[in-house]
Amino acid sequence: MGPEPIPAAEVDITDRIVADLVRSQHPDLAHLRVSRFAEGWDNTLFRLGERYLVRVPRRSAAANLVDNEIRWLHRIAPRLTVPIPFPVRVGRPDPGRGLPWRWTIVDWVPGEPLADVPAADVPATDRIEVADDLARVLGELHRPAAAGAPANPYRGGPLADRDVITRERLGDLRGDLQAAGLDPSRIERVWAGAVAAPPWSGPALWLHGDLHPLNVIVRRGRVAALIDWGDMTAGDPATDLAIAWMALSAHARNRFRSNTPLAIDDSTWKRGRGWALSLALAYLAHSLDHPGMAGIGVSTLREVSGSDG
Repeated sequence: MGPEPIPAAEVDITDRIVADLVRSQHPDLAHLRVSRFAEGWDNTLFRLGERYLVRVPRRSAAANLVDNEIRWLHRIAPRLTVPIPFPVRVGRPDPGRGLPWRWTIVDWVPGEPLADVPAADVPATDRIEVADDLARVLGELHRPAAAGAPANPYRGGPLADRDVITRERLGDLRGDLQAAGLDPSRIERVWAGAVAAPPWSGPALWLHGDLHPLNVIVRRGRVAALIDWGDMTAGDPATDLAIAWMALSAHARNRFRSNTPLAIDDSTWKRGRGWALSLALAYLAHSLDHPGMAGIGVSTLREVSGSDG
């Protein structure tokens, strides 16, 4: 079947519309220039001057994610030692301008996504400081979640719930995997071992939920921020541990596991590897409009296919 495009946008929000929204709802910021910055699966992003970023849902499924950020990020941010872009302003729906959902203004965090850092500058084998930073921050984040924490049907739950879709994608993408020099049979064996690991039996912990290298901002070789918290949820910490295969080599990954303030048992580590595998296949399946995600998918599957557990 091969790669599929990301979900289509349900609203067409332009620079001018965002400028009008800011002018009408936050007039003290109306003098700042608006420019389109990027489009993700859930939100369209606009720079607002030098200090801010505007996040506008591009489809109805993202509206609840924005609401989660509005409700919860102020509570999570104080416990973390790196910035997270919690909403500093909240925008109201404006159906007259074609936007039926709330939107947010967050602080701009200088730096660049870890996925965009040239290998010559920060080779995967040398990401020890990144590994240390990620271990520390996830240790700060992965605490028992508050009552009423967001429930995400796609993240934080039992890995076994992803068995059918993961095996389907393995079959659909077999030719693409082989073309990339990957062994589908090896990937299948890794998946079988991960999905057979005992499930999480501890309390539901706070999770980022979408922790891939485009959502890890680095500056001068250190983690400067974690962004894009729309998928935040509570559940199995293995979901976030997938970053260890998405961003780190085996050496740095071992450093990450040994340095995290939370003990990671073998079963949770295996499930983390399984989450990395399953998400990497999802990135490949939806890579037509985001070629960079395909690169993350392939590199992650290479790490997942390695000999380490």
